[in-house]
Amino acid sequence: MPLFISSLNSGSNGNCYYIANDNEAILIDVGISCREIEKRMKRLELSMTKVRAIFISHEHSDHIRGLRVLAKKYQILIYITPKTLIYSRLALEEHLIRSFKAFDIIRIGDLEVYAFPKAHDAIDPHSFLVSGEGVNIGVFTDIGEVCNQLVTNFKRCHAVFLETNYDDEMLDSGNYPFYLKHRIRGGKGHLSNKKALDLFVSHRPSYLSHVFLSHLSANNNCPLTVQNLFAEYADNVEIILAPRSQETSVYCIEATSVESTFLSPSRARQL
Repeated sequence: MPLFISSLNSGSNGNCYYIANDNEAILIDVGISCREIEKRMKRLELSMTKVRAIFISHEHSDHIRGLRVLAKKYQILIYITPKTLIYSRLALEEHLIRSFKAFDIIRIGDLEVYAFPKAHDAIDPHSFLVSGEGVNIGVFTDIGEVCNQLVTNFKRCHAVFLETNYDDEMLDSGNYPFYLKHRIRGGKGHLSNKKALDLFVSHRPSYLSHVFLSHLSANNNCPLTVQNLFAEYADNVEIILAPRSQETSVYCIEATSVESTFLSPSRARQL
């Protein structure tokens, strides 16, 4: 059984990633409004009734902005660490809240979600590896550095949402103040194009089929630049840009897949 994935939005203006099998779906982060999620899923002909859980990586607003309304409207379980819940300052319905901690494996139907710590300037941030039927999907964004945990889990991925936040030269020459530039590249901020590319080139498994370039800065990156950078080393891996203002297509990821395949809306309707 394959997994089906889409970026509903990716960037400092909001993040939300969809991962599903034939029976159930989860969302990683809800950083755009409930209305926008509904609109984008409708365009992809995906059903909200299949969404069984929402996983929150950390408390920054671009990851939780739409959480309260969406969870309440559809009565979806929210997996969030206790510290992240406190720092989110959201009034969530208690019966929907489920806690997790680092290195937990949470089962949602036939999906398994593995949480592990990441380097980011939040109170208790986590990355996620979502697995089902032998397929592993990584959601690796808002990462200040490439740590051993990231390398280990990247090596397991058939597809990955990988942060490529900034181009070094654009950040250097841009008009951000020094403290903000230091925050972005200081080890607990974001991953540069070069560091993400080094991870991809050095540690990608032979079965990796799709890389979604994610969380691009509006001011310190150029989509064409980073896409061309990865394309040069892609071989059989499909390189997909995760936009800041719209959804991607729904991609079908199989354990044996080395080819690009994405779903038409008519196929996506079955999910």
